[in-house]
Amino acid sequence: MFPEDLKYTPEHEWVRSAAADDAGDDADVATIGISDYAQEQLGDIVYVLLPEVGESLTPGTSIGELESTKSVSDLYAPVAGTVVARNDALDQQPELVNSDPYGAGWLLKVRVSDPAAVDGLLDASAYEQQVGG
Repeated sequence: MFPEDLKYTPEHEWVRSAAADDAGDDADVATIGISDYAQEQLGDIVYVLLPEVGESLTPGTSIGELESTKSVSDLYAPVAGTVVARNDALDQQPELVNSDPYGAGWLLKVRVSDPAAVDGLLDASAYEQQVGG
């Protein structure tokens, strides 16, 4: 149900380490998004507020918002690092988070301060248990 190559947070963000990323990024750059479960719970995403490139992230802190037809939800930093890219396509097409949460609906690319921290996040089966899968 959840991609095995990703790590997850209890707040429903996912992290794809560069080692698992076929984009050829540096080894310490990770891609961040929200899980399919999260987008389903939120409903239709109508607006995405993301941090700017160059901003520093602290794990567990709010880094942006997802606004849906149901509510506004905070995004939380899953790892410490610096934003190196944001998915600017979401400015015009926030619905990509709903239609392709693990692909075109990615949110950020972050240069991770401690790549080992990604390993400390939930694996797919632990996350599935958390959400009642």
